[in-house]
Formats: sequence, structure tokens, C-alpha cells
Amino acid sequence: MLHRVAFILLFVFLIPVISLPAVDEEGGRKGSAIDPKPAPKAAPSIFIMDKGYKPVPGLISFMLQHNRSLDTIYLARLLKTYISESQLEGVNYDVAVVQMCLETGFLRFNGSVSRFQNNFCGLGAVSASAAGDWFGSMEEGIRAHIQHLKAYASTDPLNAAPVDKRFRHVRRGTVFTLHDLTGRWATDPKYGEKLDYLLRKLYRD
Repeated sequence: MLHRVAFILLFVFLIPVISLPAVDEEGGRKGSAIDPKPAPKAAPSIFIMDKGYKPVPGLISFMLQHNRSLDTIYLARLLKTYISESQLEGVNYDVAVVQMCLETGFLRFNGSVSRFQNNFCGLGAVSASAAGDWFGSMEEGIRAHIQHLKAYASTDPLNAAPVDKRFRHVRRGTVFTLHDLTGRWATDPKYGEKLDYLLRKLYRD
């Protein structure tokens, strides 16, 4: 009988301890392997001086959807350079990449700028007949693109050696979002809308 009473008492006192959720020192519930907290989903930012979030495989997939002839090894190198150069200067690489897609027609280069110029953003191509600036390598051309975006969107000094020949001609710190590039980077009145559409499509795909 005593054994039965002892067992009942043990059962009564242990069950609440076993069933209670673990709490931290501040009284909040701790996460567990069976009760994970979902990570916040990254959303695209339209601000130029901000972080990009889309990983390289997602960027490659997005570009291949619009131009299936692209070489994935070249694309990976190109996009990793965009990310590293953007992070060096504090620029949103999502915005830089979709601008490159718009300016080059997803690297088709059907306009006045040729693929051999390593000019991924139409620098110096002020008209349909102007070829624009030339750069010695893909990396240099991407650096110039990022530096030109920073020229518009920030008053901070560059962290990398300057390669953008037009940097000094920009009125610095006058642009905040991709919409503000309309009338500054390009005369197309829908330029910002087109960039915004591509950015949102990048995150839908």
C-alpha cells in the first residue's frame, strides 16, 4: 500500500515538471528541435545603399530564365564579383544585378555597348550611337558600375581604387532608391519602374 501511495505521489509531482516547456533565464520559452522558430524571409530592398540577399544560385537561375545561352561558369564568376564589389562599398547587389540585366538585355548586348567593353551598366552610352566606356576586365567593369551607384547614393569615400571615370561628375548623395535613378542614370521615364519590376521578379522566381 505504501509503495502504491509513493508511486502516485511521484507521478503527481513529476508530470508537471516533465510537461512544462523549458524557459530561459528571462522567463521566455526556449526553442527546441521539434519547435523551431522560422527564419525571417528576406525581402528585396529598393534602397541602393543596403544589403542584397539573393544567393548566387538564385541569381544564376533568374538570368538563365531570360537568356538560356549564358555560360553558368561565367555567370557564377560575374555574379560573385558583383556581390564582393557591392559588399565592399555597401551597395545593394540585388539592385546592381537587375540594373545590369536591364542595361545589357541579360548580357545579350543588343544596344550600342558591345560585350567586349566590359561595360555592364551603360556608362558613357548617352545616346543610341554612343558606345560608352571601355574597361580592361570584367572585374574592372563591375567595379566601375558599383562605384557609380555609390557616387549617386552616398557621400562616403570609395573603399576600392577608383576606376569609374565619371565618378567626379556625379552630384553625390542625391539618389536613395532605384526609382530615383530615373532621369539621372537614364532618361527613360519608366527606368525606375523597370528596375523595380525586375527586382520583384527576381524574388518571385
